[in-house]
Amino acid sequence: MTHKVNKVFFVVLSLFLSLGSIDAQELRVASYNLRYDNPADSLNNWQYRKDIVAKLIQFHDFDIFGSQEGLQHMLAQLSNKLPEYSYIGVGRDDGEQKGEHSAIFYKTKMFQLLDKGDFWLSENTSRPNVGWDAALPRIVSWGKFKVKQTGMEFYFFNTHFDHVGVQARKESAKLILRKINDIAKDKPTLLTGDFNVDQNSASFKVLNGSDLLSDAYALAELQYGAEGTFNGFKINTRSESRIDHVFVSRDFKVLKHGILTDTYHTNLKTFKEEENSGAHPREISIYKNEARLTSDHYPVLSILKYDVD
Repeated sequence: MTHKVNKVFFVVLSLFLSLGSIDAQELRVASYNLRYDNPADSLNNWQYRKDIVAKLIQFHDFDIFGSQEGLQHMLAQLSNKLPEYSYIGVGRDDGEQKGEHSAIFYKTKMFQLLDKGDFWLSENTSRPNVGWDAALPRIVSWGKFKVKQTGMEFYFFNTHFDHVGVQARKESAKLILRKINDIAKDKPTLLTGDFNVDQNSASFKVLNGSDLLSDAYALAELQYGAEGTFNGFKINTRSESRIDHVFVSRDFKVLKHGILTDTYHTNLKTFKEEENSGAHPREISIYKNEARLTSDHYPVLSILKYDVD
């Protein structure tokens, strides 16, 4: 009799826990400027970083993330190394493959893609062109996703603002809010990107001061990592300017926000072995080397919670 009671208890407990996990779910949402494949970057070139970038994404277990500066061959290589993800997005120069992308990567087992699209940050949003005082064409890629386990639907927008045009950045922020109203309406919405402006700028305040979106960093119960998000591949620099952001609609609660400062070492043995000081076993060989960063931007990760009706 006792055995049967215990069995019933554990069945009921398991059911209760499974229902609880459906009522409140978490998403690991990130933004990652990959730094385009620039031969002038020397040992910071993409060929040395691509493996560690993929492993960083897997280790920190991004569920869905917006990327910036990815060229077509970079996205193909990254996709090859991340078989559990698919991505959407087109090149900003021709609306197909040419130029940098603002691609969105997502776990295919976790999400179903329901719809997608792209628009340009300019007076004419329908085709590749340069808007306002911008130096380059700038694009927004978006997707409508459904969480397979819970059925929750949300929109994800990802972008890269111009690095020169002050007016362009402010008008881009206004345009994105209008587009979110038109496309997502009242659905849960996420916006990621390299906005090339920090938390004190007018463009940032257009987004963060709206009725639609709020800065995940400011909402987070726990903030971790560096203060600034741009590093220029210089590991010992410091900044208080956050130019890579995750914005969330009020449907999400932000549990944690991290600016990830992971480093790595190249496999090039161009440095001499250090003499054993006696502080470590003789069997260990230690080489002089330089810690390197995975991009000239730190990736940012927000852990969000949402409720399911």
